[in-house]
Formats: sequence, C-alpha cells, structure tokens
Amino acid sequence: MRNHDDGLPNDPEGFRLMIHALVDGELDAAASLAVERRIAADPRLAAEHARIVALQGAVSRLPRPDVSDAFRARIAAIGMAGAEQQAPAEAAEPQRGSTLALPGLVAGAGGGQRREAGTRPSQARPSPRARRFGSFDWRAMAASIMISAVLASGATQWVMQSGVDDGFAAAVASGHRRSLLAASPIDIVSSDRHTVKPWLDARIGVSPPAPDLAQDGYALIGGRVEVISGRPVPALVYRHREHLITLVAEPQQGGKTAQPDDLSSGGFSMVHWSDGAFSYWAISDMERPELDDFVARFRKAAV
Repeated sequence: MRNHDDGLPNDPEGFRLMIHALVDGELDAAASLAVERRIAADPRLAAEHARIVALQGAVSRLPRPDVSDAFRARIAAIGMAGAEQQAPAEAAEPQRGSTLALPGLVAGAGGGQRREAGTRPSQARPSPRARRFGSFDWRAMAASIMISAVLASGATQWVMQSGVDDGFAAAVASGHRRSLLAASPIDIVSSDRHTVKPWLDARIGVSPPAPDLAQDGYALIGGRVEVISGRPVPALVYRHREHLITLVAEPQQGGKTAQPDDLSSGGFSMVHWSDGAFSYWAISDMERPELDDFVARFRKAAV
C-alpha cells in the first residue's frame, strides 16, 4: 500500500479498521469521503470493502437461535457477580477522610457541603462500566456467544437443512463462508477474465468460462482456488451491489447437462446446474430471485 497524505492510516491493518468504521457508519463525512476515494482507486481495497459488507449482511440474515430463560439467567448472574465485586472497592473510596454518603463531599459549617479538595468530578461519579454491566453488557456477551455458535456450525446446519447427501454443497457453503471471514475473498484480484482464467489454468490446469457481466450489474472481481474432497477446483467471485457471489465450477468428463436446482439453506441462496463441461454451484447472501437472475445471465453469456 503506497503512502497517502489524506490523514488516513497507510498500513494495511490500520486501513482495514477504517473500512470497518466506514461500513459501521462511525466516520464523519470528510473521513468517509477519503476512505471511499482510496477504495475506488484500489481493487484490493474494493474487494476487502465488499467482503466486509457481505459478511455484515450475512450475519444480519442468520436465523436467531432460541435462547432459554435458564441461559439468560446464567449470563445475568455472571454480570451481577462482576458488578458486586467492583462495588466494595468503589464504596470504600469516599471514606478517605470523610464519612458522608456522597463521595467527594465533606461537611461544612451549618450542615453545608463542599467538594473535598483534590477530588475531580469524574471521581465523584460511579463508574459507567459498573452501572451498565449488570443491565446491558451481559446481553452483548450473550449475543456474541450466539453469533459465534451459529457461524461455527454453518456447514453442519447446511447439511441438516438441505439434505445434501454428497457433501459437495456443504463444502461450497463452507468455502464461501471462509472467504467472507478471510483477509480477502479472492486470490487473484482482477475484473479482466483474460487475467483470471490464465491464472486459474496455470495453478490447477483448468478454468471455467468467466463472462463479463458488469453491464448487467454483476462485476467479476477475481477468482480463487477451492479444495473440495481433496481436489482443487476453480472459483470465480462476482459482486452485485453489496453482495458477493461465489461460483464454484467442478470439471466434468462426459457429464450431462442439468437445469438450475435450488439448494438454498442456512441464510444463503444456492443454485446448482451443469452444462456438460462443468458442474456449477453459485452461492450468495442475495435473495433467491437475484441469484436466479445472475445464473440466467451467466448461462446465456457462457454459451
């Protein structure tokens, strides 16, 4: 990453945090504009931005697990225990030279009150963390636990819900999820099929059709190599607005053609079809009609 004079971090990790802040709406107008300019000028940053946006959308679409009252009570008890451990230390602080109930205040003549010398206003208020811990922080902790559990069980959930026997769909789904969590969802960053196809061919000896669908709203942003059942297979990555589409193409020898089949499950849309040369698996967090539109345009352009 080359140096810029726009006041933003120039190291990759620092700027990745800026992209997260942009997606979360935490930047002011000037900073947002500066970040967006860098993203527009750098394909790698554009791919990283698309990955983060897609991951955020995928998590927001995950089904919410049912949480039992007993589990909520256990998490609440953990939070209350932490608050009670902090309370004695905070209660003891005002006793330094004063027996009044209000911290930082001492008795004056005639029953008046004045602030103890050397005590700042921030020391006279209870800790915000202590106030919030019992009533809020445990809920955030529980939400984090639930989201992590759902993400970790993604492939198992796919197999259970979709009923796929051969496991290939589950492997494609796992690969798509890993790409959303990785530093970059693609190994070769390029919108030019004449760059992506030779790159794939040089590494695994095969490359599927990679039509340019940017005018239809589906921009090719690159490709990567997936390893499924111990075999490397090519994968193309397209972007549609804030969504990423992974298209895995399994080579066939004397294969038969098959019409698109819906395998959507687990919060993702998936379509499978074959053209005799390749068996295709397209997956995204887009709504099914949008993925159907992509599949139709890809099949028409790949003929």
